[in-house]
Amino acid sequence: MNIPAVEGRGVTYSYGDRQALRGIDFVVAPGAVHGFLGPNGSGKSTLFKLLSTLVAPQAGTLHLLGCDLRSQQHLVRERIGVVFQSPAVDKKLTVRENLLYGGHLYGLRGAALQQRIDELLQHAGLADRAGEKLTTLSGGMRRRVEVAKCLLHRPQLLLLDEASTGLDPAARRDMWSLLRSQQGLTVLFTTHLMEEAAQADQLTLLDQGRIVAGGSPAELVRSVGGEVLEIESDEPEPLAADIRGQFGVAATVIDRLVHVRAANLHAMVGKVMEAHGRRIRRLTVSQPTLEDVFLQVTGKRFEASHGGAA
Repeated sequence: MNIPAVEGRGVTYSYGDRQALRGIDFVVAPGAVHGFLGPNGSGKSTLFKLLSTLVAPQAGTLHLLGCDLRSQQHLVRERIGVVFQSPAVDKKLTVRENLLYGGHLYGLRGAALQQRIDELLQHAGLADRAGEKLTTLSGGMRRRVEVAKCLLHRPQLLLLDEASTGLDPAARRDMWSLLRSQQGLTVLFTTHLMEEAAQADQLTLLDQGRIVAGGSPAELVRSVGGEVLEIESDEPEPLAADIRGQFGVAATVIDRLVHVRAANLHAMVGKVMEAHGRRIRRLTVSQPTLEDVFLQVTGKRFEASHGGAA
């Protein structure tokens, strides 16, 4: 039986009277890409600090690669790589120099280090930029350098905190291509971006320090069921009640918008407009998304920082 890459049981953490994590249980399988998705205040930043050994556990048990984070932090640090949200590369050095000095910090030297650098430059698509200073590179390329630096010592587990924030979609794809090129690597990441969360093999949704849903992104979206109809109206509550009574479907009001879920909404839209068109200001039909999953399990919209709602 394989030992989980990460296992938490009853993990609780407080800042004074405020509980950031409220007794969460989770398991990350070896070799998986596991994401933690949550808005501001969900607890994902605190969880990242615990997993990266920046703070010590307070209550519950937390194991990384079979090691207890309370008593074996030194063993954990030797076997993980950490990519923080804030850049940790030197823009005045070249790509190769950043990797060279990063390797020295891991105790790597000589021909073995040079060979590993060449290998990662190739995987990262940076072999032709090795001699250039980071000031000349785009944000996406600098992030790839940072990820490559954290892979130098061949960690078993890589932790990423909002690693692709600020990257355009192409740069984000490049970063994930680099990560998935590392055979057997377990990746655990936190994010507030829905499109990045979809990269996960398994996803855990956090809200106010609790786990509210979990599964593969496809499984979570399927759990919503059918299509999603969103209606803007000056009188959302009466309109939702009328739609429930007339069509026998689930209609709820969240943030003054009527949300309707049913199997074949496109066939129903015309009837809704015919019966209630004068009360409707805007109407949209779409396939469910991870945001709809969060909406369904929490009853509120997913709101995040770093540029607004996900």
